[in-house]
Amino acid sequence: MTTLADRFAWGSRTFVMGIVNVTPDSFSGDGVIRARPGDDADWIARAVAQARDFVHDGADILDLGGESTRPGNAPVSAADEIRRVVPAIAAIRAALPDIAISVDTYKAATAAAALDAGADMVNDVWGLAADPALAALVARRGCGAILMHNRSTPQDPELKARLGGRFASAGYEDLIAEVTRDLEAIARTALAAGIARANIVLDPGIGFGKDTRQNCRLVDRLDAFKQLGFPILSGPSRKSFIGYTLDLPPEERLEGTAAAVALSIARGADIVRVHDVRAMARVARMTDAMVRGGGEPS
Repeated sequence: MTTLADRFAWGSRTFVMGIVNVTPDSFSGDGVIRARPGDDADWIARAVAQARDFVHDGADILDLGGESTRPGNAPVSAADEIRRVVPAIAAIRAALPDIAISVDTYKAATAAAALDAGADMVNDVWGLAADPALAALVARRGCGAILMHNRSTPQDPELKARLGGRFASAGYEDLIAEVTRDLEAIARTALAAGIARANIVLDPGIGFGKDTRQNCRLVDRLDAFKQLGFPILSGPSRKSFIGYTLDLPPEERLEGTAAAVALSIARGADIVRVHDVRAMARVARMTDAMVRGGGEPS
C-alpha cells in the first residue's frame, strides 16, 4: 500500500496544501457553502472550481473541512459534516483523479465516509484525542494522518468532557519543550494504534491554544520539531496572530502569511497549509530556491 512517504519526497521541496472550506462560517470568509447545502445548488461546483484553480496555481494537496475551527465556532454533527464534505470530495476526485486529498476532521465517521469518497489522508486538529475510534480507523485503512498539537478549549461540551484538563488552557512554562513532548506523545499514540510511521505528519498547531507571541515563537522554532523524525506541517495562513501583529482583518493578511510561510520553510516545514495558493506556492518555490538549493545554476 502506498504511504505518504512513497508519495511525497520529503525534504526535496515544500509541498503546498490548499484549504477548501466546505462551510458557511469559515473565519477567513472563503467557505464555498453560502447557505444550507440543500438550498444551494452551486456549492459543489464552487468547491470543484476552487480545487481546479488551486491545482493550477501549485497545490499538491487539497484539504477539505466541513466544520469551522475558528474561535467560538458552533460544533457540527458527523452527519452534517458528512453531508458537506463527502459530495465535494467525490466531485473533486472525479475532476482531479491524481491530486492528493485530505479531510479535515476529528470524527471517525466523517473520516470513513471521506476516505470512501476518495480522500487519501485525515487531518485531525485534536491529534487523535477527540474520537477514540479514529486512530484504529486510520490504521485499518492505511491512510495518511496529519496530527496536530492543540491545547485550545473545545466548544462542544461532550468533546470538552472527553479531553478533560489536557487541553484546558494555553499556559506553557516552556513552549517549545512542551509542544515537542506533546507531539511525541501523539506520535506514540498513533504508532501504538498501528498507524505506519511513513503515514504520519505532525503539526505543531499554530493558532490553536497559543497566543500571538507564542505563535510567532512557534514559527521561528519550527526546526525544533524535526528531531521527532516526522514530516512537519505549518499552518499559519491568515491566522489571528498575524492579524493582531499587523492590526489587519483575515482578508488583508497575505503579506503576513507570506512572511510566516517563508520562515516556516526556512525552519524545515515540509508542508504549508494555505488559503492563498497562487501567492504561497510562489513563496514556497522562492524560499526553497534559497534554503534547499533549488535555484537555477548561475
